[in-house]
Amino acid sequence: MDRRKFLASSGAALTSAVCSTHVSAASLQGLLQVSSDVLGRTGDGREVALTAGAIKELSEVLRGPLLLSGSEAYESARHVLNASIDKHPALIVQPTGVADIGTAIQFAKDYDLLVAVKCGGHSFSGKSTCDKGMLIDLSLHRDVRVDPKNRIAHVTGGSHLGPIDHECAAHGLVTTAGTVSHTGVGGLTTGGGYGRVARRYGLALDNVLAVDVVSADGKLRHADNNENADLYWGVRGAGGNFGIVTSFQFQLHEMNRQVYGGDIVFPFKHARDVLNLYAEMAETVSDEMYIDIVIRKAAEGKPGFAFMHACYSGDPKKAEDLVKPIRGIGRPLVDQIKWRDYVEIQRSWDDTDPRAKATYLKAGLIPQLSGELINAILDGLEEDVRRDTSVYFQHAGGAIAEIAEDATALSNRSPIANMLATTSWKAGGDMAPHRAYIKEYWAKLEPFTEGFYINEVDDQSSRTVSQNFGANYQRLVKIKNRYDPTNLFRLNANVVPTA
Repeated sequence: MDRRKFLASSGAALTSAVCSTHVSAASLQGLLQVSSDVLGRTGDGREVALTAGAIKELSEVLRGPLLLSGSEAYESARHVLNASIDKHPALIVQPTGVADIGTAIQFAKDYDLLVAVKCGGHSFSGKSTCDKGMLIDLSLHRDVRVDPKNRIAHVTGGSHLGPIDHECAAHGLVTTAGTVSHTGVGGLTTGGGYGRVARRYGLALDNVLAVDVVSADGKLRHADNNENADLYWGVRGAGGNFGIVTSFQFQLHEMNRQVYGGDIVFPFKHARDVLNLYAEMAETVSDEMYIDIVIRKAAEGKPGFAFMHACYSGDPKKAEDLVKPIRGIGRPLVDQIKWRDYVEIQRSWDDTDPRAKATYLKAGLIPQLSGELINAILDGLEEDVRRDTSVYFQHAGGAIAEIAEDATALSNRSPIANMLATTSWKAGGDMAPHRAYIKEYWAKLEPFTEGFYINEVDDQSSRTVSQNFGANYQRLVKIKNRYDPTNLFRLNANVVPTA
């Protein structure tokens, strides 16, 4: 690699050092000890040699750490939440700011490296890491600043959702921010962004006023309705296809911090009753009410159950009546539905996220929960001591469906819910039987779906992705051709460039 060319293209990294996050001297010292070449992989699968000299040059212009295999920091950073994913990037860059992100992208482009971007590490299919490519880990690029006067939250691209809720709630404000607080803002928002107030205020991406994006050429671009409007349209629903979003501006809404919600858990014998009630309520309840359900057979020594999760943020006088049908199902094992702080309920699922285990899932969007689908769900659920299998529904509709399908890149606006069939097992075990079971089970559920939520994308073909984006796909191809013509950013629901 031409040292002068690289240093010139990355010079902004040095000038930004004084305003970047502090990095320890020990971390920087480790970067200087590059003793050998590293074998990398390009986006199309070819091997490429990364010389020790080039890696050292990269380390010298980065403010944040550059991690190589063999260090404790590398071993920690390469992992994602799904413990069945075990990949080893050639390089891990942890940017402290925008300049580092541009530097990393420029290096990856020069070598045509496979690139993965990690924010919260929640990608079920492991698209936030890679083998032998470059992992850009945004864990040092986190900050949330609230402008209460203009009701705008300024959020850096590596931030988790919890701090957004926390900072906004301090001003009596809210924006849609998922259901697990350690989720990364970048992946959630660019792919869609369901959440407990999405039916009232729209998806996370519907609340994005502007973004700053480092695209595949390493350049920083601002995008909103007036500037780079095509990029602004595309990042709202097409995931990471066009670059790395370094900052978001979110529209905020006034909302009372006290909401009525929580989990109510019934024995598995009430699973059909729960599904039947959800089929009705999911389509008819007010937009201020959000309901998820989980159906699980007994497994790993734990009993099966059917539970509903509610979050109501509307008129307090109506809360009890809205929840009454749920309590009418039968005698619950647990009833935790009560008045509580919104930030508390947003954190309530953090410790139960199954992705801390080895996990595999299939997912799709459903226009309705029909009797035939309910039968298929219950008939196909197997009790197996080796794994924990669940069917999970994430509530949609309401304000989500009121936005035109061509207003953003995300076009699947009409479904009532996102349905997921997921199984988890002890990490390190043979995944083949578990994956085979879910695939067989999903084959019976998939005919009832219409498209999929791209944040749960598996190894979908380009044809399937194009069908999912529908009439928006050709517009996305044009944007891809402009901002990422070589498909540097391909670990996503990939829009394949034609340039």
